[in-house]
Amino acid sequence: MKQSDVSSMIDNARPRRLSVLGSTGSIGVNTLDVIEQLGGRDAFEVMALTGNGNLDLLAEQARRTGAKLAVTADESQYRALKDLLAGSGIDVAAGLSGLDEAADMDAGWVMAAIVGTAGLPPTLKAAARGADIALANKECLVSAGHLFVDAVKKGGGRLIPVDSEHSAIFQCLEQDQRHALERIVLTASGGPFRTHSREQMANVTVQTARTHPNWSMGLKISVGSASMFNKALEMIEARHLFHVRPDQIEVIVHPQSIIHSMVGYKDGSVLAQMGCPDMRTAIGYALSYPSRPTLDVKRLDFTRLSRLDFESPDEERFPALRLARRAMEAGGLQGAVLNAAKEVALEAFIEGRIGFLDMAAITEAVMDRMAGEPAASSMDDVFAADAEARGRAAALVLESAAA
Repeated sequence: MKQSDVSSMIDNARPRRLSVLGSTGSIGVNTLDVIEQLGGRDAFEVMALTGNGNLDLLAEQARRTGAKLAVTADESQYRALKDLLAGSGIDVAAGLSGLDEAADMDAGWVMAAIVGTAGLPPTLKAAARGADIALANKECLVSAGHLFVDAVKKGGGRLIPVDSEHSAIFQCLEQDQRHALERIVLTASGGPFRTHSREQMANVTVQTARTHPNWSMGLKISVGSASMFNKALEMIEARHLFHVRPDQIEVIVHPQSIIHSMVGYKDGSVLAQMGCPDMRTAIGYALSYPSRPTLDVKRLDFTRLSRLDFESPDEERFPALRLARRAMEAGGLQGAVLNAAKEVALEAFIEGRIGFLDMAAITEAVMDRMAGEPAASSMDDVFAADAEARGRAAALVLESAAA
């Protein structure tokens, strides 16, 4: 037997090393479920798990998976997490340095699921050392764009989308037919306010906004979905992921969430990826790519599908879509500005300081005031624009709350 064959057998026998950045959120929890389904500790070695506020869950996950390192993003919670993991042999870290340490662990596959711009530095760190990035964090591409894509390429790893819509496009996009690509179609459920008027949306609460008709998601993602800001970010992501022009990106409302997205080709063909709404399908594909795993998820029963509906999105009621198209067409740092202002406004809505419709109004006002910024030449430019946009948005939140 050749030495290379022996080495290959040894490598295949080793558990695959991976880390989950944002393990206590909905994507992280589902990722660990998929890992368990695909063999758990026998098949995977969890190098690092990171979380924020839910220390009990983070500690339980770390013990269950045998993680080498557990990190809380909240530096003040270091001692509490340390106590929860006492005697386990699991290393503990906290704060930005802890996230940096987690990203630097020797994991060949990293789930990037930290919500918001906070997820950008550790994901960049993991990409720079050559890890495959399973991307669930929208802000990496929305804010950093080509700089993030270039960092992944330079590191030598792969960028595999986890959002159900981008995973669907990734699966439908035949690499040897890229020259024939005409359009990509992102589907949107329409969320809980799909049929609401603007007058009705003006008075909605956080509780109603967080109740998604099809998907089970965390609070911020649910509110982002209800306002269609999530879809706006996905439009910008799609441009960078699939190297398409803004005019090649379409959004269609599909209330049943059965078709997750579509790819249209120049011969009139349209390929669609379908399945029951379950993030574990996209996560499993990203973890096993280019193979397909066997997963215990609900199967699509076509005999029970009475109808599949499609509607054009209303950009008057959901202006986030219009803002995304504006950001793509303007280029420069408008994506970073949109995202930063949106994050501040969304947090303010969750805290009850502004109304639902104020989120888009504040975001657009910040984009107006920071229009014309040149394209970023470094990550420092991205972080500077992010900080300025957050400051401007925070000031507008105060004005709105005082009005």
